[in-house]
Amino acid sequence: MSYRAGSRISLLVVSAIILLVVTRVTTLRPTHSHPAPEFILSNLDGKPVHLSAFRGKVVVLNFWATWCAPCRTEIPWFIALQREYGPQGLQVIGISLDEGGKDAIEPFVQKMAINYPVLLGDEHVASLYGAAEILPTTYYISRDGVVLALVKGVISKQDVESNIKEALAGPRAPAMK
Repeated sequence: MSYRAGSRISLLVVSAIILLVVTRVTTLRPTHSHPAPEFILSNLDGKPVHLSAFRGKVVVLNFWATWCAPCRTEIPWFIALQREYGPQGLQVIGISLDEGGKDAIEPFVQKMAINYPVLLGDEHVASLYGAAEILPTTYYISRDGVVLALVKGVISKQDVESNIKEALAGPRAPAMK
């Protein structure tokens, strides 16, 4: 191998390492408490779903798309975590940002056997949550509707589960009347 080829490879390796360090995905925790923005989106049956309908549960709000490879990595995790922690008050909600709507995502949802609500996202809700820039974008929301954490990109399954456990351990919201 020539000196020039070796230098290029070294430069590529160093650049890749720098890129990984600079763009490392982490869980961000807000410095100030704020409620998750309310929305109404349609589910795959065309029925309206309000975020506030899940008050009293810990919500993992995941913005995704069928064409997004990192999203496809996370979905089986969310399916398993919904199964495991659902009885403790967890509710995963998927918001698809696919442009093809129901026809684009319904076969995917069925194939993956997604066991949590999947909603049809729109530009307004994506902009409210800053989800238009990076997919997946995931919010962890307390039982009383407060944003606990945000992840833009993919973290490990262990980190996702840790965020869920932390949210479930938080105070319970009063029962709704």
